[in-house]
Amino acid sequence: MPRPAPPTTAAARTARPACALLAAGLLATACSPSSDEGDASVLTSLDYNIAEPQNAATAQMLEGCAEQAGVTVEREELPREQLMPRLLQGASQQDLPDLMLIDNPDLPQVAATGALLPLEEAGVSTDGFYPSVLEAGTHDGTLYGIAAGVNGLALFYDTGKLDEAGVEPPETWDDLRSAAEELTSGDTNGLAFSAIGHEEGTWTFEPFFWSNGAELTQVDSPEAVEALELWAGLVEDGSVSQSAVNWTQADVKDQFVGGRAAMMVNGSWQLPVLAEEDVEYGVVPLPVPEAGAEPAPPMGGEVWAVARNGEEREAKAVEVLQCLVEDANMTEWAELNAYVPGKEELARTLAEEDPGMAPFVESVPSARSRTADLGEDYPEVSSALADAIQSVLAGDADPEEALSQAQESVPAS
Repeated sequence: MPRPAPPTTAAARTARPACALLAAGLLATACSPSSDEGDASVLTSLDYNIAEPQNAATAQMLEGCAEQAGVTVEREELPREQLMPRLLQGASQQDLPDLMLIDNPDLPQVAATGALLPLEEAGVSTDGFYPSVLEAGTHDGTLYGIAAGVNGLALFYDTGKLDEAGVEPPETWDDLRSAAEELTSGDTNGLAFSAIGHEEGTWTFEPFFWSNGAELTQVDSPEAVEALELWAGLVEDGSVSQSAVNWTQADVKDQFVGGRAAMMVNGSWQLPVLAEEDVEYGVVPLPVPEAGAEPAPPMGGEVWAVARNGEEREAKAVEVLQCLVEDANMTEWAELNAYVPGKEELARTLAEEDPGMAPFVESVPSARSRTADLGEDYPEVSSALADAIQSVLAGDADPEEALSQAQESVPAS
């Protein structure tokens, strides 16, 4: 759908400073209307789906599931960058909404406060879900969030440009280098991606980083350096514009649609956008270092979580959550957002019915949770990695030097 990858705003980077301000009493906005633990007939919810059609769809699904559970849900929606400060303040004041839709890499910061309900202990069924989807909602071995759908990254290519150049969609890094160079001509770059200096840039780099064997606990490893050298080489030889350091994924899409990029790294949410544009394209999994390797994209998407607001409220909130991830609702949500359903059987059906989604479905089993190794420390490391990418692509540092500096942000094990 036409939104940044869930990733992908500076919210993760600003959450901690905002909390510091909150703790100092400099921000005084309440998290949500105060919940009366004795009244479970009216629940509260919070999400960042302020754009259409997600706004109306979220409201409709919550209303339907609330009716099924015999409650009313009072929903509040906020701009994405305001959500985490609000939730972290609410957690500190024991004033969280009953239901929250949270970008999955932000979940550990809220879960670490102890304010969220462990979902499996509360009886939420995880039958049929991809293990990778469940991992994205897990903190310290406990499931606190569950996704109706997830998204990821793949390689989009202009079929006309590739046919004209006699180039096949690349499968390996070597293929990518040669294809991008061959497709670069005049005002057209062979490839476009987002290398912007926050989570959106890190998110786009992580599939290359992980598929080469690098880990976020050691961001200056030889494997990590090699992945960043790949990106640096593509910029240095002109296959990718240096302006990528300023591009969001929406900007990358504009480059592709405008014919200024023959290929792009982007997310499934762009499929409905491209359907409205005059461009013939194909989608394949992201190239990997060597043939036969599995792509390793970061798991994108939001998870529903439940606050510890008293047994009666928790029980009703769990009923609503279970309804939100029922098969019919999960399928509807995935189709609306161009997401992959969280359940494997539903995802396979979607791939059969919509071939454009097939590369995204294919990558879900090997998709990685960004917070699996670092938990609530992920935003700080992501920020340092984004800074390293920026400095290298701008020509201010070499990959080894930049990643060595980024490693200083990684907490000691």
